[in-house]
Amino acid sequence: MFLSRRLVLALGFAAMVSAGLAGHAWADGEVNVYSYRQPALINPLFEAFTAKTGIKVRAVFADNGLVERLAQEGRNSPADVLLSADVGRLVEAAARGLAQPVTSPAITDKVPANLRDPQNLWFGLTMRARVVYASRERAPITAISYEELAEPKWKGKICMRPGNHPYNLGLIAAMIAHKGEDAARQWLQGLKANLAVKPSGNDRSQAKSVFAGECDLAIANTYYMGKMLTEEKEPEQKEWAKSVQIVFPASPDFGTHVNVSGMLMTSSAPNRDNALKLMEFLASDEAQRIYADGNFEYPVNPAVPASEIVQSWGTFTPDALNVAEIARLEPAASKLVDEVQFND
Repeated sequence: MFLSRRLVLALGFAAMVSAGLAGHAWADGEVNVYSYRQPALINPLFEAFTAKTGIKVRAVFADNGLVERLAQEGRNSPADVLLSADVGRLVEAAARGLAQPVTSPAITDKVPANLRDPQNLWFGLTMRARVVYASRERAPITAISYEELAEPKWKGKICMRPGNHPYNLGLIAAMIAHKGEDAARQWLQGLKANLAVKPSGNDRSQAKSVFAGECDLAIANTYYMGKMLTEEKEPEQKEWAKSVQIVFPASPDFGTHVNVSGMLMTSSAPNRDNALKLMEFLASDEAQRIYADGNFEYPVNPAVPASEIVQSWGTFTPDALNVAEIARLEPAASKLVDEVQFND
């Protein structure tokens, strides 16, 4: 469907401009989406929505730059809905005046208060936990805390991706939110001292490092475990996944850190009614199941069960603090990463 996300972005906007010049900007049967989430994950939802409503979804996919593009386009933006893989971009877009409130009970009744904006400017859709992948052979543990990851007993035994990645910034920001900046700094320094190798790669490669014996513990998101266990194109990833077990860290102060993917309606949405219908569908039980099962994430609606694979990992108590409060501290978390030279 696409050659590269950058090319998709360019072609998508070219098509939009062409449609506008033709004098048929946006028909009643369309809704336009900017998505940070990958086409393979999101397209099944769009197809189900179109089949249910007859409304066509036009989507532009990109890894980066969609919030910035929304800001540049301003009131002339063709985008109706923004989908994000993490809460940080939703908070940023709302702070820049790029979102409008949505008060539909079909959404607010489905999304818990701590997983949406206090003014209903954005909403979580799926949830993932930041957990420990522990070696089944060398670290057969059943419990651990985030605080323990900074203790000397794990010196030279931990792997993780760079500290300034959004997934890690969220965790560091959670430590700041609950313990204060000084305590978070000390924790981050201790965690750095325990790293086996320089932070690099992605969450899957951390499991690979544990499999290879480079480290005993890795910090990663839950859903990558499901992706590796079902990976057919690179079956070696199944072996990485089988070499580790998920352990849900439980800080005595806040439980397990979670992040969310989510959605918002843009402030200048030209197809507001259709945008609302799409958002209501994405929050529905039907879409929650499709969305969560497709990426091995947890539905934000507690009434919708996770997939069997996800349930097999066990249960945990998620942090109850509003994810917006954590996301707002990510700039402070980024400063701490630089201050302790975490990635060096």
